[in-house]
Amino acid sequence: MAQKDSEKIERYIDGKADNNEKEWVESLFLQGEENYTLRQMVEKDWNNMLKNPSTSDYDLTHLLDRVHHTIRTNEDKKKRSILQKFTKGYMKVAAILLLPLLLAGIIGYRHLNTDSQANVNEAVITTTDQPVLTTIFAPMGSRVSFNLPDGTNGMLNSGSRLSYSLPFSDKRQIKLEGEAWFDVTHDEKHPFEISTGNSTVNVLGTNFNLSAYPAENYVEVVLLNGKVEFKNNKNEEKVIMRPLERLVFHNGNISKSITDPSKYNAWTEGKLVFRGDLMAEVGRRLERWYNVNVVIADKELEKYSFRATFEDDKIEEVLRFLSMTSPIRYSISPRKILSNGTYDKEKVTIYLKN
Repeated sequence: MAQKDSEKIERYIDGKADNNEKEWVESLFLQGEENYTLRQMVEKDWNNMLKNPSTSDYDLTHLLDRVHHTIRTNEDKKKRSILQKFTKGYMKVAAILLLPLLLAGIIGYRHLNTDSQANVNEAVITTTDQPVLTTIFAPMGSRVSFNLPDGTNGMLNSGSRLSYSLPFSDKRQIKLEGEAWFDVTHDEKHPFEISTGNSTVNVLGTNFNLSAYPAENYVEVVLLNGKVEFKNNKNEEKVIMRPLERLVFHNGNISKSITDPSKYNAWTEGKLVFRGDLMAEVGRRLERWYNVNVVIADKELEKYSFRATFEDDKIEEVLRFLSMTSPIRYSISPRKILSNGTYDKEKVTIYLKN
């Protein structure tokens, strides 16, 4: 394999490739075993690796995790793209056969011509032992699906950020800022831990919704099935959750109640569902859903509750419906340009109807 081709693939793995390099790398994997050039490259590099037995000691887990994550991330960002078509048909082949050979060839090319075998081993250890921080972000007004290296999958809600380090399988720890739905792969030997700042959620294998937007100082866990342990990091207080329970952590206090989990994960299907929610909760969810600021002008409104389901509705339509079913009126202030050249959020003010 030519050095420039190896460098292209390395930049692709590191997320530093430009559009032309991405297209070149993805075209290799799209054609798979039918690509004669690729087969020649892999065969040549693999034969070189066999001539150098020391390369069999290389730990490729770290690099494979990064490749898998790159493919999964691109799959979310480029629906119906070339890469997505490849992953549907050739993912197993690439993961089991093609990628290990190709990566081995890259490492072999980089190290075969070094002067000292000791230097080679030292370089490999330095590379593979360094953790790599990976972040998945859902822009405002969007939802992003994710797949983690251990098989856990889920979805990030608007304005949310999920971070974890590679390699991941032995130490399943992530940090969440925002809201996410999780379907955690069961692994009794390696608990799944989510840090949300002042609290930690530990699970083995389960389905649940977790909301922890830093600006709200409010953590909410809704459990569909399985078992979850919630911990207040400040005083080490721990609470075990059972299916159909909702836990709220606010101002240092923990409360639990029985609920219907379906309304809390309806957002993953593009639905905004209220089932007897009080105005404070309605306002908080409208803010996240539509990326606006909601101000409840009259304190008396806090005692009102609402039931409704919305799907692909504009905020004006949601507010109009709420005003038809309850004694409220509202106003929407347009966005204003700030001194730094950016725009602030729309402001929605809700009043008690006279």
